[in-house]
Amino acid sequence: MDRWTQIQLFVLTADLGSLSKAAEQLDISNAAASRTLSALEERLGTRLIERTTRRMWMTDAGREYHARCGAILSELADADSMASQEAVSPKGVLRVTSSVSFAMMHIAPALPDFLKCYPQLSVQIVTANQYRDFIQAGIDIAIRTREHEGDSGITVRRLAETRRVLAASPAYLATRGRPETPADLEKHTMLVYNLAADPYELHLRRGDERCNVPISSRLDCNDGQVIVAAGRAGLGIVIQPLYIIHDEIVSGRLIPVLEDWQLPRLTINLAYQSRRHQPAKIRVFTDFLIERVKAMQLEKRWMTFGT
Repeated sequence: MDRWTQIQLFVLTADLGSLSKAAEQLDISNAAASRTLSALEERLGTRLIERTTRRMWMTDAGREYHARCGAILSELADADSMASQEAVSPKGVLRVTSSVSFAMMHIAPALPDFLKCYPQLSVQIVTANQYRDFIQAGIDIAIRTREHEGDSGITVRRLAETRRVLAASPAYLATRGRPETPADLEKHTMLVYNLAADPYELHLRRGDERCNVPISSRLDCNDGQVIVAAGRAGLGIVIQPLYIIHDEIVSGRLIPVLEDWQLPRLTINLAYQSRRHQPAKIRVFTDFLIERVKAMQLEKRWMTFGT
């Protein structure tokens, strides 16, 4: 028997006043319980419980040892209870990282409903457009647009797919004209998100047709919100996913161009550390976001130009 079992048996025996009752609770035989208690006393070099065929009683050393071990077992039981409650009922701080655009447009507006459901939970959002080792940074959930993680200890859940589109302001198109073919883009001013997989070459397709168009930028930036703002101001043609510019297109602030050509789509994923017992805060937040995307039909909006 290990040290932990020895301590459990001793405390139970003292509490119940019976070695056989303690053995029954631990599901061991009376003989095994007697050997375990003797092994504990031998290891400590002192007698903890005096026992005869009629009765047993604790020695002075036994009473002192019981007081200390009983407190340890009680603290451990409280810790187990708290951990168990945490696995079922979310509490504490949930740390989420995503791009600035996704946090502004799709996390922040959802937080009132989410936090109303979980009053013991608070949320910390870390905006970052570049991928980082979020586990080491203490992040619980990362929202990103890539399908596979290098670390096999990361679980990835698909949130939605989104189309990327080319769009420009009415003022820009009135001044510079509308591109009719991919080759026309070489004559236009492009606004480039420089963290894209291949930011300076567009890989376009239309049915069976494929077309690769090298581009240069009048402005490039590592944040989509800056690109969109410059596009609204008429500086050039933006290349952005619909989850960012859907409302800009519906409102007419940006006009899609080359609509019949498609860029590679992006998959928006929820990534978090793989664990056998996942903290409830991670489970409820990922379930909440996935259900929200479904209920609001956001993926449909992010794949088409309609309302």
